[in-house]
Amino acid sequence: MKKLSGVFLTSVLGAGLILCGCGNSEASKSTTKSGSSGKKTVSVVLKALNSEYWKLVQQGAMDAGKKAGVTVDVMGPAAETEVEKQVSLIEDQITNGADALVIAPSQPATVLSALQQANDMPVIFADTDAAYPKKVSFVGTGNFVAGQNGGNFIANNLQKGDKVAIIRGALGDKTHDDRTNGAEKAIKAAGIDVVTVQPADSDRSKAMNVMENILQSNPDIKAVFVTSEDMALGALRAVQAKNSQVMVVGFDGTSEGLKSIKSGGLKAEVAQDPYKIGYLAVDAAVKALNGKTVDKRIDSGANVITKENADEVLSKINKIIEK
Repeated sequence: MKKLSGVFLTSVLGAGLILCGCGNSEASKSTTKSGSSGKKTVSVVLKALNSEYWKLVQQGAMDAGKKAGVTVDVMGPAAETEVEKQVSLIEDQITNGADALVIAPSQPATVLSALQQANDMPVIFADTDAAYPKKVSFVGTGNFVAGQNGGNFIANNLQKGDKVAIIRGALGDKTHDDRTNGAEKAIKAAGIDVVTVQPADSDRSKAMNVMENILQSNPDIKAVFVTSEDMALGALRAVQAKNSQVMVVGFDGTSEGLKSIKSGGLKAEVAQDPYKIGYLAVDAAVKALNGKTVDKRIDSGANVITKENADEVLSKINKIIEK
């Protein structure tokens, strides 16, 4: 998620947000509707709806739909690891006749078979890109560059020859691939050793366990870069339990992580702008439905958040959450 001026699309903060939810243990769904059957429908299938990050993406998408006068259905599995459930949701939206699709694929390769039935339906990828030849656009963070930003922050706070670990999301998730590769490149370029890169599947408890093992095997590391906020907070728990001084730098920039930065827990986060991702993705879908030109790549931006600017970013998040 990203920052300061880029953190959120403040020009639309005045738009009202209507949230309603229904769901079961597998998936939940929120819809902006007007009761008019003549409205176009944009279906938004996210990786999950179980975190503030995805709720902010959801809110941005729904606000964009309301402003454009279209129906927006937002849905996702109960967890990012439920890849097959996400594919099933995509197939359902195609079968049900959605006019456009916005997808944040957990495993980009797995959604391609489902999209074979999409025909000429406009498809926009949000947060995570996929190699779908008919896609209209990708909206999201430049994750490689954002990872480099995190790596550079760590490098600027360490010395040549120091050791660093990386904890990342699920293997095969291009978002986490790019963040990891960007950070690793920046860290190594500064003469700092990346001693291990380990997955924790975007799960806080798994990240805590992974970090415990890293500290056991590499007690002399000075920092860890973590490719999501939930995992960063899990890693931080392991660091604090050991009374370690290892610097933890996360990724996402939602309110829990920002509060941790303010209290001296996490050292920093690379912050995305999930609200803006959702808003711009639906906006791109509407433009495509109306026959307008849409850029193939729409960058939502990213910044490094520290104690110095955490309050400003947190205030912007709260304004959206409280709508």
